[in-house]
Amino acid sequence: MIRFNDPWVLLLFIPLLLLGAWLWRRRRLRPRLRFSSTELLDEVGPTLRTRLLGLPAILLFVAAALLTVALARPQSAWREHRRFTEGIAIMLVLDVSDSMMALDFEPNRLERAKAVVQEFIQGRENDQIGAVIFGRDTFTLCPLTQDYQALRNFVQRINFDLVNGEGTAIGMGLANAVDKLRKSPNKSKVVILLTDGENNAGQIDPIDAAEIARQFDIRVYTIGVGSVGGQVLIPNPSGFGPRYIPIEARLDVEQLTRMAEMTGGRFFHATDGSSLEKIYQQINEMERTEIEVHETHYFDELAAWLMVPALLILLLALGLENTWLRTFP
Repeated sequence: MIRFNDPWVLLLFIPLLLLGAWLWRRRRLRPRLRFSSTELLDEVGPTLRTRLLGLPAILLFVAAALLTVALARPQSAWREHRRFTEGIAIMLVLDVSDSMMALDFEPNRLERAKAVVQEFIQGRENDQIGAVIFGRDTFTLCPLTQDYQALRNFVQRINFDLVNGEGTAIGMGLANAVDKLRKSPNKSKVVILLTDGENNAGQIDPIDAAEIARQFDIRVYTIGVGSVGGQVLIPNPSGFGPRYIPIEARLDVEQLTRMAEMTGGRFFHATDGSSLEKIYQQINEMERTEIEVHETHYFDELAAWLMVPALLILLLALGLENTWLRTFP
């Protein structure tokens, strides 16, 4: 894009055009000599020199026009956009204890949670995301990474054989995730912990793990899956007796709420697959990547590209007027 830094200078074209018109009219009204007959001159015809007598005046006008435009300081303007993104470090923590086999979610709690988590991963950009699973003990499924396809593959392969499912070590799972996040250089760090039970295993209390997270400025979002009380059916893992057996639903809402609130996060309760999807969508909107855009304007001066030819044309005009095209009164 071309712009003028001093566009008011272009108003000089008005007197320049008026001067040019006056000089042209004055040239046509110059005095002439009278001859009794011009028949002999008619046979001669105009020469190249006589045809070009007006060239110096034209060249002077062109040079003046170029200098006028140059004085207006034409500039080539362009912009540069720089986009800075500050991604979030997110650890996804999933409960894979035996109670996650419950059939109140389709096809069961774990499989539904896996599908929703994979959709969540797919919707993120510029973030470092990892995953931890826990039952009676804990296991790092994937460290922080931006290879979302690899992470989704890891999540897809989660099953009940990866850890001992006869217990729920919520504190251990959270502590494992915090340990991975505390080493991250990202300013914003988040844990999204999903469980359907109460802490009944491990050496670390969930509240203590949440306190450690708070000290490292890590927000913890807790998601409770299933009903708070009553019984739910799970497949009989022994293979003997009835196909399904009932287990007690022991979701500790109070503890999960406290863990979230003390770290600046929030507790969510999912009672079915649809509500679980909405929860992850809500967290996705709450935790957005910070984007900072810097716009820089640059201007290249173009006056020199006009002044140099203007001076050359001016010298040519003066040279012609004082040599080959010189006229005498």
